[in-house]
Amino acid sequence: MKKFILKRLLVSIPILIGVTVIIFFLLNVVPGDPVALMMKEHISVDVVARVRAQMHLDDPAIVRYFRFLGGALKGDLGESYKLNRPVTSLILGAFPNTLVLALWAALFAWMVGIPAGILSAVKKYSLPDNLFMGFSLLGVSMPVFWSALLFQYLFAVKLRWLPVAGFEDWRYVIMPAIVLGWSSAGIIARLTRSSLLEVMRNDYIRTARAKGLHELPVIFGHALKNSLLPVVTVMAIQVAGLLAGAVITESVFGIPGVGRIAVNAIQARDMPLLQGAVLFETTLVILGNLAADILYAFLDPRIKAA
Repeated sequence: MKKFILKRLLVSIPILIGVTVIIFFLLNVVPGDPVALMMKEHISVDVVARVRAQMHLDDPAIVRYFRFLGGALKGDLGESYKLNRPVTSLILGAFPNTLVLALWAALFAWMVGIPAGILSAVKKYSLPDNLFMGFSLLGVSMPVFWSALLFQYLFAVKLRWLPVAGFEDWRYVIMPAIVLGWSSAGIIARLTRSSLLEVMRNDYIRTARAKGLHELPVIFGHALKNSLLPVVTVMAIQVAGLLAGAVITESVFGIPGVGRIAVNAIQARDMPLLQGAVLFETTLVILGNLAADILYAFLDPRIKAA
């Protein structure tokens, strides 16, 4: 297992370096001068040129890239152009809000997706099956920003049950968590259904039924344990995906998380802040995939033996 973890970590290093290369050089070809945007139009060309020199923005791109990479290896992601604060502290300060949102969204996805998938498999082709799969397909297909606006209009504007935006107490988490977790719940429900139906066609399930066991012990005692292996793996990956994919949700609901920081950095062409946010979220996704692989190896002895 140690060799497996070490191998995956070594494979992740080129991925992280590739992400830094792509983000850095894409930002350098985007039109717009960050210094001019930061200082507005009332500053002379000479002042802009002097500030660019002080910020080393007139250095060759390859020099600035290796400067950024060397700092990132030390945990220093640079300083925000707009906020004049260390990028690392800004990201770590916003991450707890993103973590709370992602964990509540994951909890919603698991509590809704797994029971819906089980009921759909047990009541195959029935009305509950069609309803659950229809809602799961709707959650997977509907854009996050659209479902967020619909929820805000219905539950905040019309019914006045929940606040429209902000992040002050638990009531502010309900809508964004449901919006963010709806798609994940749909994926888990469909995967649970298909995996459980596949397991229930195996010989040992027919043997358990032939012994006279009732349907519920067969499902929950034999079939469900084996059918949830791929579901658990997807759940582990989804946590990392939710952490990195809350950009739109945080922007619509006004949540001061890492995703909102990235959006603000794009608007201001704040390259250090955007590079740091993307690198941080990419690291979370890689660690989530690694955790999913390790978890699957512990759950399935065949993989551990291999």
